Amino acid sequence: MKRLLLFILLICGPVQAQNFSTAKPWTYWWWMGSAANERDITAQLEGFQKAGLGGVHIIPIYGVKGFESEILPFLSKDWLTMMQFTVREGKRLGLGVDLTTGTGWPFGGPTVTPDIAARAMSVNDGKIEVKPTGQKVKRAAPGGEGLVLDPFHPTAMKNYLTWFDSTLLKSGERPRAMYNDSYEVYGANWTIDFQQEFRKRRGYDLGSQLSLLTDTTSALPPRLVRIDYQQTIAELLLERYAKPWTQWSTQNGFLTRYQAHGSPGNLLDLYDAAAIPETESFGTSRFSIPGLRIDPDYSIDQFGTPNPLAMKFASSAAHFSGKPLVSSETGTWLANHFKVALSQVKPQIDELFTAGINHIFYHGTTYSPPSEAYPGWLFYASTHFGPTSHFAGQFPLLNRYVENCQKLLQSSKPDNEVLVYFPIHDLWATPAVSGGGVHLLEVHHVDRWLLKLPFGQLGEKLWQSGFSFDYASDQQLTRLKVEKDGRINSGHSIYKTIFIPASTFMAESTLVELQRLADAGARIIFEDHTPSQVTGFEGNVRRKQNFVKSVARLVGRKSVSVAKNWQVALVDAGVVQEKMAEKGLTFIRKTYEGKPLYFVANVSATYRQGWLTLGKGKGTYYTRYDPLTGEEIAIPVRQRGNTSEQFLSLIPGQSCFLKATATKPTAPADESPAKALPIDGIWTVTFLKGKPALPDRVSVSSLKSWTTFADSADYFSGTALYTLSFEIPENISDQNDLVLDLGDVRESASVRLNGQSIGTVWSIPFQIKLPLGLLQRGSNSLEIEVNNLSANYMRLRDGQAPDWKKFYDTNMVDITYTKFDASHWEPMPSGLLGPVRILYR
Repeated sequence: MKRLLLFILLICGPVQAQNFSTAKPWTYWWWMGSAANERDITAQLEGFQKAGLGGVHIIPIYGVKGFESEILPFLSKDWLTMMQFTVREGKRLGLGVDLTTGTGWPFGGPTVTPDIAARAMSVNDGKIEVKPTGQKVKRAAPGGEGLVLDPFHPTAMKNYLTWFDSTLLKSGERPRAMYNDSYEVYGANWTIDFQQEFRKRRGYDLGSQLSLLTDTTSALPPRLVRIDYQQTIAELLLERYAKPWTQWSTQNGFLTRYQAHGSPGNLLDLYDAAAIPETESFGTSRFSIPGLRIDPDYSIDQFGTPNPLAMKFASSAAHFSGKPLVSSETGTWLANHFKVALSQVKPQIDELFTAGINHIFYHGTTYSPPSEAYPGWLFYASTHFGPTSHFAGQFPLLNRYVENCQKLLQSSKPDNEVLVYFPIHDLWATPAVSGGGVHLLEVHHVDRWLLKLPFGQLGEKLWQSGFSFDYASDQQLTRLKVEKDGRINSGHSIYKTIFIPASTFMAESTLVELQRLADAGARIIFEDHTPSQVTGFEGNVRRKQNFVKSVARLVGRKSVSVAKNWQVALVDAGVVQEKMAEKGLTFIRKTYEGKPLYFVANVSATYRQGWLTLGKGKGTYYTRYDPLTGEEIAIPVRQRGNTSEQFLSLIPGQSCFLKATATKPTAPADESPAKALPIDGIWTVTFLKGKPALPDRVSVSSLKSWTTFADSADYFSGTALYTLSFEIPENISDQNDLVLDLGDVRESASVRLNGQSIGTVWSIPFQIKLPLGLLQRGSNSLEIEVNNLSANYMRLRDGQAPDWKKFYDTNMVDITYTKFDASHWEPMPSGLLGPVRILYR
């Protein structure tokens, strides 16, 4: 980790000396009304440290009714004092602190005057009309209310940051990083000098072509004008919004975390401007892991689903430019309030890891005084990871898993061999149905833009076929150099080929860069066909003739090809195809201490065990490291001709690292399927702790939800102890590969066998390896403490005393963005549902 910090210093400029861990997960920490005090800050930070977190991200937001006298206005003297105290306490506890450069989102506030506020342009009767959008900061904290700034304005960002020059920069203790949330500037598409900038950059007067700008047909002239318009928007956003903010932050000793998504610009260039590009995992993916629940109230039509191809915009920018950290807002609206289980969180994090993310930020925790009655203060759009969460007791186990993963992911280098060009002009050529006539590249509904493009469709095929790849923008191509052996060097990552998806439009400057790279020996592959149109409305007919000739000359070079069968072309270029992807496994391949390293996740239902051919490290042996348990074992290997195959057991829901080693494994592969011994009998269920009251003890001969035990049990949220005495055949007790399978657990279970604790399970599959010799011949005692969700208790609480909902602004919505009311919910299944079995071979 010392090497990682040094790398951050070299890449990102000077930052204050820190003693925190980036391997541990961090959390968003919403300060409601900034009604904070030192006593409660210390208590909460100490709780975060004990739970295994590495840092917090302060976001001041709207307040709590009844606490008006304790509000600290944003950037006031008292607020700065509290922020500095938080940073000092963080240092004492080994916790980092980040801060939004503002309150709520997006950037704006009381210093944003109407002349630098966001503007919207429309064309009416052939004339340009410009009006203020009137948008104000969303979920603003006291002292941070006001208009949203114009992201394209020549001085708006500079003026906005002077607010912090006179306040934050004068404070002694400062956060690690500044943060810029996802774009969400709605309808903004103009600025005071847009027409002048357009003329200077595009070579003609936009006002003379308004009929083409508003023409939504597929004719060429309107498409060219649309491209010119959106390219101007993108350039202004990068030059006047993103870069001034990151430059100001770096000059003043801060790192930057930037959620570029949602912007009307090229995400790769925007992410690339920050020290730590940050993506977002919003909602639930549709994994086919058996037993994995999806909240039926979650609407794909309304929110979409997380997609690794969208996440890779952030990680690609980091890989290309050598940024050691790539972060993600994690767990936003994973399910409704009080209904999220850790077993739902882990697959989402695994997906992020395979997409190149290595710095998890939970979304999140709310500053809440410990004296507040349950459930305390809550944010409206999150998974509740705070101390009153129903999984607080198991939260350190999730954090240990994330830390074990991120230690390796942050200490290794990417090994993606294909650089896929992002032809954004093809997107810009299409009419934008919303966003003020500009395309907003958001991560929620990628089906509405990314997956409609041949670029996105190619990305899906590459992902599913096992090719490792990054994306590159037009600007990034200018930074590439070619090694003597033809490999392509970004200065931080090495690629074997540049892959151009099937596309129509390309800028002349991009074609020149491809010619330069081809002349130096770079391998360039066009999917199916070459672009046929040059961008730019001005002089297009004349320039197109030269463009077509230049494309023909480029394709005539030895290292350039147009491929109908691109998989064959990639393999011919020396690109490794990892066949495990075709078996249903997702992965990221990296290099650790000069050797191959794989993180592999099974988020499907198709793979359980089998022989794999790993693409890297021919003749290399591998160990299987389980970040969940910390166990590392050699995996069996066999030789098939010139090919080495490794035997990997990884059932749905599991994940592991495959680490190259020089040590040959000695144990043979056991390919026989596991056998199952049912564990049956009379279970005694004793309720230990929880709300609203403890139901009576019961005995049951078959496992089912405890909500069926008694009328009061369907409102119970807490812990119940399941005990059972059972016997096993003599031939099973002597085996050393026994696994206790608990079947369906709602939601976590701590297990004791014959009086000895053997661990806690909180993720799918709910299985624990039994220590050798612990299982006895004859009678055995099994004790299982199970914790359920808090949803069942909140059914009662919301019907009797909904007074916990006392927040300004959003108070309180559910996952459908309607008024939150749990009193109408059906009981959530709870407890040990089984079947409980011992697996053996």
